[in-house]
Amino acid sequence: MKHVKIVAFDCPDAWYKTLEAVWSKGDIFDVCYGSERSRTKKLNISIDIAKPETRPLVPEKAPCDMKYVHWYALKYLWSGVIEKETYTYGSRLRKPLDQIEGAIKRYLEEAADRQITLVIRLPEDILKHVNDQKHEPPCLSLIDTEMLDEEIHLTCYFRSWDAYAALPANIAGIQVFNEAFVSEINQRSSLDLKTGRLVFHSKNCHIYERQFKLVEDLLKPKADGRKKMFQAVSDPKTE
Repeated sequence: MKHVKIVAFDCPDAWYKTLEAVWSKGDIFDVCYGSERSRTKKLNISIDIAKPETRPLVPEKAPCDMKYVHWYALKYLWSGVIEKETYTYGSRLRKPLDQIEGAIKRYLEEAADRQITLVIRLPEDILKHVNDQKHEPPCLSLIDTEMLDEEIHLTCYFRSWDAYAALPANIAGIQVFNEAFVSEINQRSSLDLKTGRLVFHSKNCHIYERQFKLVEDLLKPKADGRKKMFQAVSDPKTE
């Protein structure tokens, strides 16, 4: 199993660098069980985003837009139940215990607390079926939070992550979620917090076979540009 660390400036930079890493260094892995059976390229990956608040949050060529990102952040992550969905991340974060509200109150009580972790995955998710529901354990398992230097930093774990279709919306949506989280703390206190770094880990960040051509076409202009730059430097023209 290969592990790669990505250091990125902002959310679009993180998406491109992750796709490039999975495409060029990923292990071939045949998914035989889960939501989709497919050949994939996959990596165990860590992504460190220094300035995730930088706009735009979504790259121009990503298969999502800011309308979807705001829905994902504020409806799927922040608020809770969505009709016809077995569950959402928000529904698990809000019930049976409201972890988001609890985290806000805890920071108001003790800003130095390093133990404020929001957990989405449940122990019973290890079972094949829970309450006769389809077996769909959440991809996003936890969001760990930390206040440092007047910023809230998030560290998130995805057990499985679609690098092409899901990742750009996920990281942008989690940044919007963090902005809402910080805003709520600031409104209830004399603090003037800002959002900080976003760090992600995933043991299975992957590209599906049906996406191979899309990713290849997306990365080709960047690869060609680097090749021309290298050729210009290594073989400068003389006048």
